[in-house]
Amino acid sequence: MSAAAIILSLVTLQRLGELVLARHNTQRLLARGAVEIGAGHYPLLVAMHAAWLIALWIYGHDQPVDLILLVAFVGLQGLRCWVLVTLGQRWTTRIIVLPGAPLVADGPYRYIAHPNYVVVAAEIALLPLALHLPWIALIFSALNAAVLAIRIRAESHALTASGGQA
Repeated sequence: MSAAAIILSLVTLQRLGELVLARHNTQRLLARGAVEIGAGHYPLLVAMHAAWLIALWIYGHDQPVDLILLVAFVGLQGLRCWVLVTLGQRWTTRIIVLPGAPLVADGPYRYIAHPNYVVVAAEIALLPLALHLPWIALIFSALNAAVLAIRIRAESHALTASGGQA
């Protein structure tokens, strides 16, 4: 198995694990009275991320690995963990509003409104670049920007509708 295939296996397992955690957290939040906002765009988000991984597997599984860019990608995982730990049981891949819950303002949210989106945008560019696939980085960065434009608008609407709480 190539180094690229090992990396892609780890990233795929990470994403699947995050989906399990997100589903668990979503169910717990909904059970507490939370509501989902902007569910219509969620399949688009999932499809884009799945297509990104599929493209990486198809074109990158046997590519040489740029170690500097891989180290940068691994460094992003620390920021991803910071986001997950900060949000705790409120972290999910969906937009879930829990009435009465204060807006998270700790951890990376002290510095930036959407730190997870920054991490994901960087990952979508860095991993293909680490596998010498700049066209995948470009295509999926553009697709991610389009999906994030929809998603951030939905989140902003959700925050406004909930009085600044989510």
